[in-house]
Amino acid sequence: MAADAGLIAWAKEALEPLGHVTHRAMMGAAVLYCDGTVFAVVDAEAIYFKADATSAPAWDAAGCPPFTFTNKQGETVSMNYRRAPDDVYDDADAMREWAALGIAAGQRAPVKRKRVR
Repeated sequence: MAADAGLIAWAKEALEPLGHVTHRAMMGAAVLYCDGTVFAVVDAEAIYFKADATSAPAWDAAGCPPFTFTNKQGETVSMNYRRAPDDVYDDADAMREWAALGIAAGQRAPVKRKRVR
């Protein structure tokens, strides 16, 4: 399953006022960055914004489920990303509002150090 190129283009256009949005392909999806901060994942059908304990109440109130997948062992794994509400797909203001939560969560996340080999 490939990331939705149209959705990536829409996110870049709508989020331009928030900063420079880039993306990188990863395991059939695309990871979105705003000024270098990871804030979302796009798959073939949806955008999922980064979430954390601080933003969880807003995502829960909007009924946005977490990103889940089934691993090789058949277990369902949940990640700290929430499916965007339906209005982000056609409303730039809504896209910016929800993306701002993802960007803030990304900025609060601990920095992962690259391993030295």
